[in-house]
Parts: sequence; structure tokens; C-alpha cells
Amino acid sequence: MNRFVVVPLGMAGLLLAATLFAGNEPTKIKKATGLHPPVVVELFTSEGCSSCPPADALLQKFDGQPFPGAQIIVLSEHVDYWNHIGWKDPFSAPLYSERQSAYGHRLRLDSVYTPQMIVDGTDEFVGSNSTEAESALDKATAATKVAVAISRVTRESNQLKAHVETGELPPGVGRADVILVIALQHAESQVAAGENSGHRLTHVAVVRSLAKVGSLEARQLFSRDVAAKLEPGTDSFALRVIAFIQEPGPGKILGAASVDSAK
Repeated sequence: MNRFVVVPLGMAGLLLAATLFAGNEPTKIKKATGLHPPVVVELFTSEGCSSCPPADALLQKFDGQPFPGAQIIVLSEHVDYWNHIGWKDPFSAPLYSERQSAYGHRLRLDSVYTPQMIVDGTDEFVGSNSTEAESALDKATAATKVAVAISRVTRESNQLKAHVETGELPPGVGRADVILVIALQHAESQVAAGENSGHRLTHVAVVRSLAKVGSLEARQLFSRDVAAKLEPGTDSFALRVIAFIQEPGPGKILGAASVDSAK
């Protein structure tokens, strides 16, 4: 039987700072097009949690795009509240614990736990439960999405720059946040202590920066150059750049896009 750690819900912290540059004139993106609507799947996980590797494996399966009717954008967010039991997860940060806690408040949960998967900011469940995951993915795929596009991805010194533009918010939504994420394509660890001691763990789309870079108001478009700081020694060719629109809270994710930084 899986064993989870539950954590009392705390106040959500500030997002990591990102540099916001003067933007170009908005383009005429009005709505999402295409046959593969994007669905954002966030996994809150930890290398210190023995129940997490099966959820990590499920996230990697989803990253392989097994559903022809959707583009699944996965995010692996490593929380830090397991770090006290013998192994400090090298990919963990308080930011991801705070984001998970904020979701817990928004979704009115008594506590948060690992592994926890959240689909499009609205449906949460145990991250290794493939049945619930597929049900949430079916629901999210059927929803109307706001168009998001990422272009002109470049690196200058310790910053990754990109141009992000979006379509209009759906009726009834007055405001949303525009979020920029930088994630490692792939990561591995040889765990030397804690519950996963002796195991080599693999991860996909490991989030290293997650920041609000602007706001989208009703009946407006978003079109700006944005940038995020990179950690020293980061290989630009091993990164993903993700942008999504999310109702404040954090709430429902309304649209998203993902590109490899090497493209």
C-alpha cells in the first residue's frame, strides 16, 4: 500500500522573479486552433518519498504523448518538505511546496501530499493513479483552450529569453496570470540515503524556474518578450520552455504551449 506524507497547508509564496521586457504589438491570436488541445499535468513529487517513483514513471509515460487527441505538457515539481529525512532532493525548492499548498487552499483540501498530480489546475489525485489521471485528461481535453504561442527563444548569458503571445480570455473570465516555466528535459539521481536509498531515479520536465511574467485582461491580448534566469552551468539544449495562462489562485489553466529551447 502506498504511503504518503501529508503537510498542513501554508501561505503560498511569491513566484521566482523573471525579467519582463518591452513587448511587440499584439498579434491577432483570438482562439486556440489545431487538433491537439494542450493539457498541463503537474506532478508534485520528491526523491525522498518511496511512493513517488511510480508517479514519476506515469508522468514520463504521459510525456510520450499516448493520447492522440491531446498535447500533454508535463511538469515535475519537486517539493522540499521531504528533505529532512536523510536525502535532500537536488531538484527541490520551497517554491514548489508553496505552489502545491496554494493549490490545496484553492481546492479546499485538508492537506497536500506526495505524489500528487493536478491536471489543468482543477483536478487532483494520487499521482500514480493512472485511472484517475486518464479520466482527468479526458475532461481537460474536451475543454475550450486559449491560444498560447512561444517564439524567438534565445539565451544571453544567464538568461533565457522568449516571446510569448496569447489569445483572448473566454467569456466570464476577467483576468488571468501568464506564467513562464523553464524545465530540464531529463534528470537523474543516484539516491544515497532516505526512503529511496540505493535507487537511481529518473525524471522528466523537472521545473527549475516558474514565474508570473504578466497578466491577461478580458478582451485583451498578451504579446511580450520575457526572460528567466538560468542556474549556472545549465545546458540550454536540455531545456523546455513552457508558458501557460492560469486563473489567479492558482486556479484553472486556460491554455498552454511548450517548446524545446534548442529549436
